[in-house]
Amino acid sequence: MHFGESVRWRVCCAVWGCLWGFAAWGIAVWGFAACLLAPCSLSAAEADAQREAVITDFLGQYCLQCHDAATADGEREFESFGLPITSTSQLITADEIIDQVTLRHMPPEDSEQPSDEQRLELLSALRDGITQARAKLKSSGGRTVMRRLSNREYENTLATLFGRRVDTLGLTADFPKENTSQHMDTIGASLVTSGFLLDQYLSAASRLVETRLGKPETEPQSWHFTKNFKQYEELAGAHRSVFKFEYLCLYEQPNTDTRQGGYGHIEDFLQGVPVSGLYDIEVHVQAMHRDTHYDPKLFRIDFSEPFQIAIVPGDATKGHIHYPQAIEPILATAVVPDAQPEWLSFRVWLEAGQTPRFIFPNGPYESRASVIAVNKRYKDEFKNPKTGVSRTTLLREGALPHLKIGEVKIHGPIQEPGGSVEEQSVFGAEGFQEDRALEQLFAFAQRAYRRPLDASDRTRIEGLYQKRLSEDATPRQAALDTLQMILCSPSFLYLSEITAEDETTLGPFDLASRLSYALWAAPPDAELFVAAETGHLTETDALKTQIARMLDDERSDEFINGFLDSWLNLREIGNLPPPRKAASEYYAENLPESMKQEARTFFRNLLDKNGPVTDLIDADYTFVDKKLAKLYRLPERDTLRLADGFQRVSLAENHQRGGVLGMAAVQTVSANGVDTSPVTRGVWILENILGITPPPPPDEVPAIDADVSGATTIRERLTKHSEDKACYVCHRNIDPLGYALETFDPIGRWRANYPKPKGKSAAAKVDPSGKLPSGETYEDFSSFKKVLLESRRDVFARNLIEKLLTYATGRHMEQTDRFEIDEIRSRVQSDHEGLRTMVTEVLTSEIFRSR
Repeated sequence: MHFGESVRWRVCCAVWGCLWGFAAWGIAVWGFAACLLAPCSLSAAEADAQREAVITDFLGQYCLQCHDAATADGEREFESFGLPITSTSQLITADEIIDQVTLRHMPPEDSEQPSDEQRLELLSALRDGITQARAKLKSSGGRTVMRRLSNREYENTLATLFGRRVDTLGLTADFPKENTSQHMDTIGASLVTSGFLLDQYLSAASRLVETRLGKPETEPQSWHFTKNFKQYEELAGAHRSVFKFEYLCLYEQPNTDTRQGGYGHIEDFLQGVPVSGLYDIEVHVQAMHRDTHYDPKLFRIDFSEPFQIAIVPGDATKGHIHYPQAIEPILATAVVPDAQPEWLSFRVWLEAGQTPRFIFPNGPYESRASVIAVNKRYKDEFKNPKTGVSRTTLLREGALPHLKIGEVKIHGPIQEPGGSVEEQSVFGAEGFQEDRALEQLFAFAQRAYRRPLDASDRTRIEGLYQKRLSEDATPRQAALDTLQMILCSPSFLYLSEITAEDETTLGPFDLASRLSYALWAAPPDAELFVAAETGHLTETDALKTQIARMLDDERSDEFINGFLDSWLNLREIGNLPPPRKAASEYYAENLPESMKQEARTFFRNLLDKNGPVTDLIDADYTFVDKKLAKLYRLPERDTLRLADGFQRVSLAENHQRGGVLGMAAVQTVSANGVDTSPVTRGVWILENILGITPPPPPDEVPAIDADVSGATTIRERLTKHSEDKACYVCHRNIDPLGYALETFDPIGRWRANYPKPKGKSAAAKVDPSGKLPSGETYEDFSSFKKVLLESRRDVFARNLIEKLLTYATGRHMEQTDRFEIDEIRSRVQSDHEGLRTMVTEVLTSEIFRSR
């Protein structure tokens, strides 16, 4: 994406009236922006009166001679306009005035002109009025809008109810893209339902039930493949000539541009397995030439690590078997031996029609490029050298690193003792029982609906079951059809509440569902359901006991992943990837996954140990794997192994990292993959750390374009852009927050200089210093974090509480929630700022327990 496009609305936020340093905006969000400027000494009533006077005086002096009720030039009448704004039409009028005054289109050139100070006062007053009006017009009345399950919650719920992963089916692959609100995917007002989505729910329920429970009884079969390992396109000729298709070889990882040798399929097994089930797969495989004498840089991998093999599903009817497909979760992984071929065994789940495909997760990056380089650089070693992408001579005489598979055995479906996991999860330990069919269906529906069934529920379930029997369906098929109906019911798809309408506090079953989806993104388990059934869950001590138990359960990883994806917007990592040539390690080492995992592991550690939330701003430690250790240039890059996973490392002597702002995940998601901008990153800090959201600019204002010639730095261009006073008062609040992060490139690598432009002898030096509008100065990234800790600690903590409440309740916080948020903040502060304390206080708050 072009720099100008990526930061357009952020660069020009001034025109929408964050023009007064966000002071007024801060009032609307409970005074949070006071951290940026001097505190406001006016009462709310006095501030409202002052804004009204500013607007009345300005319009009277400069506008009403043409736009009063009698004249209304251009069909614009401002005589009746004033604060408070109470309708959408008044909002539009306010926006139009802002546009015209900011762009200096009005008053007309030949009319008396206001001073810059008068323009700024008007724009600030109007923006305050707009902010307050939108808060009122969008208010939910402090109640959560009944919402459906998000796509991730939907899949998690089905996996819980059926007892096994369902991602191999790709049930939500064709669902409409999920709407988010301020990056949150749990907001009821955003989780809309369409006719198309309802059709998708019906299709998904049918596929799941019939594939997992309606499959025919199938005796296990065995397949043994030793030849015809055909590989497509440019691999075919070399493999026919050298291997006679007797070997299946993997030459590169699957996430490359060339995709030659990234997926190894079995040509004689394109039809896939006959039914969904567990299958044992044995692979006779060897890691070839990990000790190659070729320059390791040609392959862009770590040869000190053993080669790995993994299995993903493929479906020849869903796309090219040799290329990536929409549904390919990793089913199993293993280390491949070097010395000689060995049998590796896997037990994996395959859906009917899926065939196993083999990948090389830590293999060379872009095999085609490395083959060309080897042929050119080592041509003297070959008897009959070839140039270009020719592999024949290289495979016959060379030392090309790859995985070499000679045989593959498949056996299944494996019979599961006592019946399949799905059978027992849905129907109970004894499986489907015709004489107890309705009882079993009622029990499943209760778990699916997350509440006791009422008479109407039972009537509908029994009615459909009996109807299908009357249509000559077998009892089992009638039960399966009824299961599909249950999975399409609003009681399943929605977090619908059974609490009485005149009650403001959630009843125990509704509270159990809200809690389980907040922490597990899944329905209540048996223990939580019993706590609701007995009524104890509504007691604070009992609720705290359940919260502690659920946080200690590994299923709370769903909370960590979902919340960080929303709060830090981590789900957007990968949407704007860097150019492959500029950041090959981003792809070669699958850095996005490591980036996200650092944030998750860090947050999990704080949650488990009740560590202070201030560590999220700055800490003298973090958690890295070998890949991130290399990206961060930490000493541990020489000692960590891939098998070590994520380890805690000290940053006591390292001032380049620490806290979420020092994580590559944040630096990547706050850039556009190509360029960095203090404006983009400054707005990211405002929104995510300080809880202040600048509004977008109107379309009329042009964007700042990147200076591709390298004649100026971004700081110099922003300084020039901000010479206009209307721009300055906005950028003075945003830009200093982003300058400190300019020491990180678009994927989080530390830098002292910007990239050197073509034709230039030197690269511009990064200047990470700045001065905040409240007067504090910082010299670099490390001192910037100290400023945040010293003067914005309280603002950050309140913002984090608000984000947690928003995520957990499914609604945005409003002004009426301010006082309880203050109380939560006070209790957390008295307990050493602990994150676990904060989460517990949020989940036991009146806000969380209210409708």
